[in-house]
Amino acid sequence: MPSSLRGSHTGIPEHEARLDHVCDTTSSALPRALISRSALTAAAVAAVREGGVRADLRRDAWGHGLLAVAHAVTVAGAREVRVDSEGEVEMLRLEGIAGVTTGEPDIDPSILYGLPGSNHDATPVLRLTGRVMSTKPLRAGDAVSYGYTFRASGDTTVALVTGGYAQGIVRALGNIALVEVDGILRPIVGRVAMDVCVVDLEGTEAPVGAEVTYFGGTGPARDEIVRWSSATDMSAAELVAVAGSHAVRGWEA
Repeated sequence: MPSSLRGSHTGIPEHEARLDHVCDTTSSALPRALISRSALTAAAVAAVREGGVRADLRRDAWGHGLLAVAHAVTVAGAREVRVDSEGEVEMLRLEGIAGVTTGEPDIDPSILYGLPGSNHDATPVLRLTGRVMSTKPLRAGDAVSYGYTFRASGDTTVALVTGGYAQGIVRALGNIALVEVDGILRPIVGRVAMDVCVVDLEGTEAPVGAEVTYFGGTGPARDEIVRWSSATDMSAAELVAVAGSHAVRGWEA
């Protein structure tokens, strides 16, 4: 629907029409998949200690980065790693790492990647983040995002955040998932769009460029992937792999 028609002949109240751009705005900026060096090292050691000789590093090490995880797990004592192609086997051979494309992995991937549900209370290896693109005040009754599935119960401020369903922030997470902003969990509101979502700051403010954590790390969003799994009927492994593969990868301590 052309923006010039919103709030005029559609029956949509004008104040809602002005907010519709909050969800229409898209950006080439992607979420970031930040891999913790310390968490990866500790998880690799714990996974190998638990038993097994072959680690599952298919799909770019479940979105964590093939080469880095291969080095960590082989240094920890793994004999070989399972990958997707002979090209990856050759790349790893040049690094002195044994790669195979057959054989069932027997090193526990939940421990290796620090996923919820393993027998170890390990820090997640991957932390998925977005950033605040803009903020906008809402009045009580104002709505955001396609279909207006969220209406503010009182005056508040919302933030437009990088990351949408094209990057693995599944549409089912709208009005369900929480994200970490300045150390506090805040709700995603309205429907998740292709490249962005909207977060209710619940009366607080956030500067443009502020980091938003979807899941992982050591803060309150650490295990939010569990909520994602419940809302989507997808496993934590599936969700992490998809999101990690569609993000810009970076490193942190």
